[in-house]
Amino acid sequence: MLSRLRTLGLFAMLMLIFMAMGAGLGTYFGTAPMGTMIVFLIIAGIFNLVAYFWSDKFVLRAYKARIIEGHENPLLHEIVQEIAVSAGVPKPRVAIVPSQNPNAFATGRNPKNAVVAVTEGILRLLSKEELKGVLAHEMAHVKNRDILVMCVAATIAGAVSFMARILWFNMFFGGRRDNSLILYLLVGIPAIIGALLVQMAISRSREYKADRTGAIFIHNPDALARALEKLHYGNQRHPMRMGGPASSSLFIVNPFSGSLFATMFSTHPPMEKRIRALREMRDY
Repeated sequence: MLSRLRTLGLFAMLMLIFMAMGAGLGTYFGTAPMGTMIVFLIIAGIFNLVAYFWSDKFVLRAYKARIIEGHENPLLHEIVQEIAVSAGVPKPRVAIVPSQNPNAFATGRNPKNAVVAVTEGILRLLSKEELKGVLAHEMAHVKNRDILVMCVAATIAGAVSFMARILWFNMFFGGRRDNSLILYLLVGIPAIIGALLVQMAISRSREYKADRTGAIFIHNPDALARALEKLHYGNQRHPMRMGGPASSSLFIVNPFSGSLFATMFSTHPPMEKRIRALREMRDY
């Protein structure tokens, strides 16, 4: 129920943001503000429908993730099946992302439609036990029903960013330079709100909870702690070249470390605190 309320809150926030942008643009360009506000409300409604039903597919496509069958990577499917049984959820589909960035994420509307994706980089970097820790973390997100909220938040932030880029383009190439500060504010404020939206929707406490729950699934918090340590440095050496910061919250480790936008959209707690919390766990 809480997950559904958060999702509804995201949808409502998107509509308010787009309506405000429409009213501002209508006023700026001398058209009827109510008319442009209604147009933007319709656009927001379309984005809401798309985000709910197809956001997972857009995320998989953005990172060129390919669903694989059991015979293509038996070990990976075996690990996912083992953790799914421990977590008490249906076995999700498994996907591979063609990237040297060592990372993983889960997506889908619910546990029955979940997909767990790993990059080629993480398969090369981690041992079997460390990989189990990472996959257990992602399965914890599936179990806790975080995946819909995370996916919708990423899609909405991307939508706001897309609209902001359109406004930026119009400001510089639309032939109207007068009162450009007003249009600048119309672009900048929604972008900032979009970043804050992701931060509010994807609380850092979720990552701590997924770390702990995943460690309990496999009875090995140290394996996940070692994996996070490797991933932290691996992401700095091989940052993600696909997608964008708006979807960084989906990953177990921020794949865009070091950039200004990565900091603005940061939804991950400090790595040293995550590792310390795992190593303080006992009797698992």
